[in-house]
Amino acid sequence: MDSPVPPPHPSEPRARRRDRHGRGMRGPVAPPQVPLSATRAENFRDLVQDSVERLERRWPQLADVDFMVLDVPGPQEETVPLGRAVSAEKDRPAQIVIYRRPVEIRTKNRDERALLVHEVVVEQVAELLGLSPESVDPRYGQD
Repeated sequence: MDSPVPPPHPSEPRARRRDRHGRGMRGPVAPPQVPLSATRAENFRDLVQDSVERLERRWPQLADVDFMVLDVPGPQEETVPLGRAVSAEKDRPAQIVIYRRPVEIRTKNRDERALLVHEVVVEQVAELLGLSPESVDPRYGQD
C-alpha cells in the first residue's frame, strides 16, 4: 500500500519550456541594436557627438579639442553650469566639458535635449575660440 516515492534526480535538470504561469519563457525586451537598449548616458553622448560633428565641418580646428561628457560639475562651482571650456596648455589639448545631469534636468524630451546640448556646445566652442556663438553657428538661438 505505501509505496515510496522515488527521490528526484538533482543531477538531471529539466528543461523548462514554460514559466510558472504557462506563458512561455521571457525573452529580451528589445534587441541590442534597437535604441531602447541604449542608456541615457549613451544617448546623451550621441547628442554631443552629433553636435560636435556638425560644428567640425565648419571649424576643422575643433579636431584638436577633447570633448568630454561628465555627469555633474564639481562641488567647487557656485552655480550649476551646463558646460565648461578649458584652454589648451603645453601638456594637454583644449577641452570642452558638457555636464549631462544639469542639461537633462532642464529638458523634457529628446528634441529639447538635443537643442540644448547643441546650444551648450556652440557656446563653449565660442568661448574657446573667442568668438560669438552666432559666428560659430549661424543658426544659434533660432531653433
